[in-house]
Amino acid sequence: MEMFFLATADEAGRPNCSYKGGDPGFVRVLDESTIVFPNYDGNGMYLSMGNVTENAHVGLLFIDFENQKRLRVNGIAAIDSSSSVDPPYLESQFVVRVSVRQIFPNCPRYIHKMQRVEPSKFVPRPAVRTPVPGWKRMDWASDVLPAGDPALAPEEQGSPT
Repeated sequence: MEMFFLATADEAGRPNCSYKGGDPGFVRVLDESTIVFPNYDGNGMYLSMGNVTENAHVGLLFIDFENQKRLRVNGIAAIDSSSSVDPPYLESQFVVRVSVRQIFPNCPRYIHKMQRVEPSKFVPRPAVRTPVPGWKRMDWASDVLPAGDPALAPEEQGSPT
């Protein structure tokens, strides 16, 4: 799959749900009870990943809109270095390993049938320069970007994308 929804909760149990996307296969099965996925550059809020550091229980919902199927994966997440997987994920900040405790299909009857139109140009790919999103150069965002953010790189100071 090329996308899933990640459910996390903070230390007080307050939920959060995030979309995670990449090229097909960006979620890898490492063994019969472990999967891994990359954390790519985002808005720097680390809502999901911050929650994982406080409450490691996660739920992943994979939806295949073209074939109207879905799969739920529940487990315990841990954050690890990008270099801990081989091959490493291009441009990942770190990876998330999930020790799977439960996998099951889920009723698909209300899934709308949809088709993929085009992949995101922001997913890191070999031999392709990943563009900086235009919102990172807007006044409201530019002064709060973390050090090392791609939008701050001198070679990226041209016109916004």
